[in-house]
Amino acid sequence: MAKIGYARVSSKEQNLDRQLQALESVSKVFSDKVSGATTERPQLQAMLDYIREGDIVVVAELDRLGRNNKDLTEIMNIIQQKGATLVVIRGALYKIITKI
Repeated sequence: MAKIGYARVSSKEQNLDRQLQALESVSKVFSDKVSGATTERPQLQAMLDYIREGDIVVVAELDRLGRNNKDLTEIMNIIQQKGATLVVIRGALYKIITKI
């Protein structure tokens, strides 16, 4: 079991630091600097290919994973089909996942 992080900002000018700080407890981070309006995100695909059964996928905020319900549902289904779990960091949840 590994904790795998995914971070995304919408443009190359934006900064990933806040998200990366929130993902400090994960063993590997994949990050994209591309709009969430497209599902053509190389590091998202690499993360989905990388995860294995029992892994925990961690994102700072759900909208970093996808911008609409259709994309989010498809991505979450892939994570579930691979036997991994998705955790979205929010207040108390962060304390829980850092202890896993």
